[in-house]
Amino acid sequence: MKSGKNIVFALSIFASCGCAHLATVKTTEPRVPTVAASDEQLRSATEFLTRAEREQPMVSLGNDLEAAKISLNVLEQQPSDSSAQSIYNFSVARAVENVERAKTQPWQHQVNIVSDRSNYTLTTPKPVDPEHDPSRYDLLPIDTLKVSGQFFKTRFSVSGIGAPLVAVGRSENRQFREQYKLRRIYAPATAIIRFSEQRARLEFVDPLNVERVAVGRRTFPLALDLRTSTAMLIARERPERLGLSRVLDPQKFADTTGLTQLQPYDPARIPVVFVHGLQETPASWAPMVNSLRDDPSIRKNYQFWFYSYPSGYPYPYSAALFRQDLDGIERAFPDHKRVVLIGHSMGGMICRLMITDAGDKIWRDFFATSPAKTPLSSDTRKLLEESLVFNHRPEVQRVIFISTPHRGSKIASGWIGRIGAALVRTPRLFTSVYAATKPLLISDPSARTLKRMPNSVDTLEPSDRFVRAVDKLPLTRGIPYHSIMGDRGRGDTPNSSDGVVPYWSSHLDGAESELIVNSDHGAQNNQQAIREVERILKRNLATSTRN
Repeated sequence: MKSGKNIVFALSIFASCGCAHLATVKTTEPRVPTVAASDEQLRSATEFLTRAEREQPMVSLGNDLEAAKISLNVLEQQPSDSSAQSIYNFSVARAVENVERAKTQPWQHQVNIVSDRSNYTLTTPKPVDPEHDPSRYDLLPIDTLKVSGQFFKTRFSVSGIGAPLVAVGRSENRQFREQYKLRRIYAPATAIIRFSEQRARLEFVDPLNVERVAVGRRTFPLALDLRTSTAMLIARERPERLGLSRVLDPQKFADTTGLTQLQPYDPARIPVVFVHGLQETPASWAPMVNSLRDDPSIRKNYQFWFYSYPSGYPYPYSAALFRQDLDGIERAFPDHKRVVLIGHSMGGMICRLMITDAGDKIWRDFFATSPAKTPLSSDTRKLLEESLVFNHRPEVQRVIFISTPHRGSKIASGWIGRIGAALVRTPRLFTSVYAATKPLLISDPSARTLKRMPNSVDTLEPSDRFVRAVDKLPLTRGIPYHSIMGDRGRGDTPNSSDGVVPYWSSHLDGAESELIVNSDHGAQNNQQAIREVERILKRNLATSTRN
């Protein structure tokens, strides 16, 4: 090894993104919207807002409510007045800030507010459960946030009424694993204020569930921003920093394995589970998730989940852990709809095992005897059975493979792969497994001889005996699957490659569709590939069933 750079290169060659800043979120100072001098009503509203900038929170809150009511009155007469909408949204955002600043909680008790023009009674609906209690979150108006970064070069929002917010949990959820939730919540919300004479009702609306709201005597589209909450999550938690560490020392990060909901569970929505590849984390799916959520039909009918794992593990073991989490989902959410799996690179290999009926065929190929008759300790047998003996998952209704090396990649068996494989620290639990199984394994002269348990890089080799054994097994009939792969714009299929995975490895006979896009190995971030995933998900809506 010539330098430390070789270490990173040897492992990152399989990954689509490194440790660049995927998202940054900075604060900015929102400005009172400008209006035409001839518009007296809206000009008076902006005067209240300007005055509010210099006052104490409770006084400012009164001015915010005055401005919101004035602009809403204009909207009721002229619902397409963009200036009135901007002022209303700005007023609501400032009202939320001043509720926070004043440390008042209108969801617990009504608040009496005195302003220069009139008095208001401010209320908020009581939370339906502790998770929806506004006091548990920092409520950040999106007009105070500036988002940038590798995955957030564009900003998408739906124009409408209300102040888009990011709700950030003030504490971590200690039961996040058992509940399959984020450790800390980063959620989108939209605030609106309704008026009934001198009563003001502040409400927090879930933009994933509501598209239009009735405010006053009109119904308006709800203002929507879903990307900023994701950007905030990535910017603050920096999940991408775990990518390389989890390859080099998977056992150290064993507790990062698991399925996680990106949004609250909804039995009416189809779960889509994203499975990342080598050296990646769920953050690598941000561009695709952002784009898919832009589509109202996708938002309405799907919910997004992620399976994350230390990608230094041999992928059959990662697949075994995935099956355990799928079992957990069945117990926690027995009414869930059948799931769609989307796997990139090695994540696609894990997904393939979810629609493959192996039974004990692979075990017998390795040991020539059934699991029960193979002389192993109970712990070793259990671990190996979970990894080598499996059948398809009935809850899976469709799979999308992206840049998946079904037959391995020659890079893994070349010098780059050998350097990478040598750097991965073998977990202690595998040391005894290797010692116990080595004397029992049927000799395979075509497979590489290792003096240790294979790791993730080893199990990406075309000559890996597990890879070759799986390739001989058909995928379960009746579960459609799709392939998306890159060719770097060369158009030389079937001799093409995305730079890591060649077409001969990523192609699967029997796929319902196959699309080659102008991309390197990170095809999950390619816009043409994302549009293809969107097309497949919409097609799936017409054919999906409960079980």
